[in-house]
Amino acid sequence: MLSKSRNIVQKLWGSARFLQTSATKCSDNLFVHRDTPEDNPNIPFEFTAENKKRIEAIMSIYPEGHKRAAMIPLLDLAQRQHGWLPISAMHKVAEILQLPNMRVYEVATFYTMFMRKPTGKYHIQVCTTTPCWLRGSDEVLETCKRKLNIGVGETTKDKMFTISEVECLGACVNAPMMAINDDYYEDLSAKDTEEILEDLSKGRKPVAGPRSGRFASEPNGKLTSLTEEPTGPGFGLQAGL
Repeated sequence: MLSKSRNIVQKLWGSARFLQTSATKCSDNLFVHRDTPEDNPNIPFEFTAENKKRIEAIMSIYPEGHKRAAMIPLLDLAQRQHGWLPISAMHKVAEILQLPNMRVYEVATFYTMFMRKPTGKYHIQVCTTTPCWLRGSDEVLETCKRKLNIGVGETTKDKMFTISEVECLGACVNAPMMAINDDYYEDLSAKDTEEILEDLSKGRKPVAGPRSGRFASEPNGKLTSLTEEPTGPGFGLQAGL
């Protein structure tokens, strides 16, 4: 009986049609901690005097009893100071907010904006969600990998560049695009991508925004609507109205 049932299941399984045709993509971010020479609790972390003033200003925004709401701004400040977010920095944030370390771990490992391993001076985030993909994001990503000779989730030997493949960054109308640190570079081609990376590698600051000649997110080309003066009140209504 068991043998007969097994044969039936095997036949059904063999004839099943699977829709998934590609491997599941996982984030290149680190979601668990493993002590390393550059990231362990024994390495001290302290905010600079300037950032301590910023912390005071941030904390003053939140009423008593709700200071923990400052966790994300403080983690972001720590990451900007250090270049990425080590575990000792998370412990410092927990200490400031008077929270268990675990409460900070939960937030730092949930949001992919927090880099849990050493990251290059320029963090390149290439969007490959559908709108960007349809407009050529694969070519942008391949150009980054070829130009820098690294893969997704890797950092160049000189610690200058790190590449991440990310989901929607909210600039779909300017697809394809990539973010480098706090700047968006949009309407990209492979040539644009090469020029941006070349400028950064030589210490130059490329101009952020669209590379197509657009100022922002306006349509490419001429206007297709609102091309004449609007009509007055009552236009098109019956005379009796």
